[in-house]
Amino acid sequence: MAKILTKDEFESAVGTNIGTSDWLEVTQEDVNIFADVTRDHQFIHIDEEKAAQTPFGGTIAHGFYTMSLMSYFSENGCGISVEGAKMGVNYGCDKLRFLQPVRIGSRIRGNAVLMSVAEKKPGHFLFKSNMTVEIEGSETPALIAEWLTMVIL
Repeated sequence: MAKILTKDEFESAVGTNIGTSDWLEVTQEDVNIFADVTRDHQFIHIDEEKAAQTPFGGTIAHGFYTMSLMSYFSENGCGISVEGAKMGVNYGCDKLRFLQPVRIGSRIRGNAVLMSVAEKKPGHFLFKSNMTVEIEGSETPALIAEWLTMVIL
């Protein structure tokens, strides 16, 4: 569940760890569905036999698939909810880097640190979080992102 903050807690939460989600297994079925939805059928993601011939030794998840799970991770342990918010919307990323491919069958999780909160106009707060998607058993994460969320009170 997302961490719930009041408006009075914004400032003191900056620089703190928001939380860590549970592990999620990346399956070939989910990657195939993502490939169909995005029409990105590059063999490295969906053809286990051909992908086995690459340096990865098997199929890997799309980077954008891994990135898209940030919303899931946010709802399941490493996100913020604001008490009294009318809504929160994805505002994009300032920075995003894919550091390590995610092999099918790997388990990944999100971890987030709140970097800043800025009131852009009355009742509109821009949250910036440093999101890391970790791969179980790997020191190098799958991705890091400076993720932006606009919260409207």
